[in-house]
Amino acid sequence: MRNFLANAKVPASAKFLNACAAITFFAGASAHADQPKNWETTFQAPATDMMRQIEWFGNYTMWFIVPITILVLILLAYCIIRFRASANPVPSKTSHNTWIELIWTIGPVVILLLIAIPSFQLLTAQYTPPEEAKLTVKATGNQWNWDYEYQTDNTLSFNSAILQDTERAAAGKEDRKVYPRLLAVDNELVVPVNTMTRVLVTA
Repeated sequence: MRNFLANAKVPASAKFLNACAAITFFAGASAHADQPKNWETTFQAPATDMMRQIEWFGNYTMWFIVPITILVLILLAYCIIRFRASANPVPSKTSHNTWIELIWTIGPVVILLLIAIPSFQLLTAQYTPPEEAKLTVKATGNQWNWDYEYQTDNTLSFNSAILQDTERAAAGKEDRKVYPRLLAVDNELVVPVNTMTRVLVTA
């Protein structure tokens, strides 16, 4: 399957589409390409506004997750120490506390609203792109590789697998800065830049 593109008979229209896509892709690759860095703990530099919004939303929710986690740990430690059996030989018979019940009911509702509003805005933006997709690509995840299919008038599909170290020289991909280990593949997916592309992901 790795030599699929080399051996397959591709219609002329599909060849033209791929040629145009390759030209536009590599012409703008320097503006959008990004590689993972050592000890990187965040996302790579986003290439689209949608990914920037997703990254912002992830950082935004952390302002809720971290304080809530710390608060729960503090309350848990306080309850373990304050209400241990040795310190309370006679346990309290309190059945409820109105203020505590109001806080743990209203507080989560407010937090959920603060998260839900931007979340639904982002979800709506993902399903309502500013323009109709010019190209649709179906990506099927296998155990150790991907199958890609350009859904055009003349469907073109191929397999993309991790590039083995012994295959780098033959593929002309020996530069590990451009083709990192375990990320470089034998057949890259090529899409045109500045073009709305729909990717259907399945497995």
